[in-house]
Amino acid sequence: MTERIEAIGERVDRIAAAVVAVPGVAGLHAGTFGEVGTYLPGRRVPGIRLDADHAEVHVSIVFGAPVLSTAALIRQAVAALTAGPVDVTVEDVLPAPMQSIQARSVERR
Repeated sequence: MTERIEAIGERVDRIAAAVVAVPGVAGLHAGTFGEVGTYLPGRRVPGIRLDADHAEVHVSIVFGAPVLSTAALIRQAVAALTAGPVDVTVEDVLPAPMQSIQARSVERR
């Protein structure tokens, strides 16, 4: 049983890393009331809910990121790591990090 839980934890960690690596993703989001997550021994991974044949990913994206294409990239990244359909929910839109804003202003000069 422990090996099974460890395997699930590794899969969830790989999915989380793939999601946050997608351009435009600000981070995983636990849902309005913190209801979305995967519970593992000693920790919780917010924003990812898995079952045998379905994956659910909830994220915050950066302001200015195209919602539909960002969601499609997330779906594609997660589909490579799990079987079955992948549902993506954009829960929030956050301001771009300050470094990103400064870099864009320098590029425009």
